[in-house]
Amino acid sequence: MGHVALFHSVYGLRPAVRDAAERLRAAGHQVHAPDLYGVPAVDTVEEGFALLDRIGQQTVLDRARDALHGLPPDAVLAGFSMGAGVAGAMLAERPDSGGLLLFHGTGGAPADVRPGLAVELHLADPDPYDPPDEVDQWRREMTAAGAHVTGYGYPGAGHLFTDPAEADHDPAATALAWERALSFLAAR
Repeated sequence: MGHVALFHSVYGLRPAVRDAAERLRAAGHQVHAPDLYGVPAVDTVEEGFALLDRIGQQTVLDRARDALHGLPPDAVLAGFSMGAGVAGAMLAERPDSGGLLLFHGTGGAPADVRPGLAVELHLADPDPYDPPDEVDQWRREMTAAGAHVTGYGYPGAGHLFTDPAEADHDPAATALAWERALSFLAAR
């Protein structure tokens, strides 16, 4: 199995992210789930955005970059919501990544895609942070750049549907997303 860098949402390194890392380890992957904030996680999205504003996006990206030191070039970049964007941002510096595994948000820019890059997206349908027209445009641009994008929508699920601490949590959607994600990683 492979290496996975797993980036947390705007809430910080919550138990759901730690549990996700353990789920991936149990499937045989070596997982690194860094704390991009360096402070305890928060309980609301408003607190999360305030924390991100205080810490700064550049600091978050610098910490993500530092966390990738020592991981093989083909490590899969993965993330939840904001962390999906962070994973996508790291692709520019890790062109040999084994793939992008994105939960609750898109990530990656077409300019950073190598031909054949595997990308898997798990998104609420609809998602309040990723309108369908923007997701469709992102998918078209990533595909045109050479990525193999597979996207899954989860009708009726809330934005952070894989996090049991959230009102958005949807156990059936979570189980299906993890089944698909583990198959995606097994193929890398």
